[in-house]
Amino acid sequence: MSNPYFDRSPAFKEGGTAVVERTPHGYPTMPGYEPGRGGQTATSGQQAARYGQVSPQQVAGLEQQYAAPSAVNVDRGRMTYDDVIMRTAAMFGVIVAVGALTWNLATSPATSGIGMMVMMAGAIGALVLGLVNSFKREPSPVLILAYAACEGAMLGAFSGVMELAYPGIVLQAVLGTLAVFAVMLAAYKVAGFRVSGKAARILLLAMGGYLIFSLVNFLLMVTGVVSDPWGLRGVTVAGIPLGLVIGALAVVMAAFSLAMDFESIQRGVERGLPTRYAWAGAFGLTVTLVWLYVEILRILAILRGDD
Repeated sequence: MSNPYFDRSPAFKEGGTAVVERTPHGYPTMPGYEPGRGGQTATSGQQAARYGQVSPQQVAGLEQQYAAPSAVNVDRGRMTYDDVIMRTAAMFGVIVAVGALTWNLATSPATSGIGMMVMMAGAIGALVLGLVNSFKREPSPVLILAYAACEGAMLGAFSGVMELAYPGIVLQAVLGTLAVFAVMLAAYKVAGFRVSGKAARILLLAMGGYLIFSLVNFLLMVTGVVSDPWGLRGVTVAGIPLGLVIGALAVVMAAFSLAMDFESIQRGVERGLPTRYAWAGAFGLTVTLVWLYVEILRILAILRGDD
């Protein structure tokens, strides 16, 4: 879903303020800045005596400064788009690596039981660490990577089971996820698509309702109240599985959530947030993309199950 960290952090919010360290005079600090060492120490008489006198060393220093390229966010230790991309890639690297292990556990007859237990543990761990990361004031790389490991444990086993039942379904879900991501990125960058104001509030309320439904459905499945493998999603309305309708709405919500993540990341870069906040951007994108992938995978499984 949409990164709750973006919604809570004033640095990422529209109209918020950036978290930028400043000098006593209110200017942004630069690498190597030390308080108390940048002021003038000479007396007015000494300054007057040296007025108009420039040493060769000063001239050389000024020429070097003018010749140097302008400082960019990287030079100032500020968040960049590349920082977010690299950290997102690191998170997906962890997800794929752990997922490959649990995929093998879940699809091997000798270890399928262990694979299922690991999948459940990963799902619970991802939920807990997702909430912890969402409500932390500062992003924690260790906790965010731990979240990625738990997601990998859950996704690997779940994807492996789906692939056994419906060969080729995982590749279809991955391609579908990438297609939605590419379309939303193009819509955001080229067409200027934004989700703001009333639309954003409606989207957040809808995602809250979806979360409640998912938790209730999970409890009904665990307790055996509902026998269908998909829980309430397996209920048909006018011959159409409820899971298809809810899944389609969830894909739309995830796609709109991507646009909100893009805008939050852009806002963070433009405000010059410290580099560590790139982990928050990576966390938000990963949460949304994993959600999108799971929904598309589930829709495909329901469709192929009806064949």
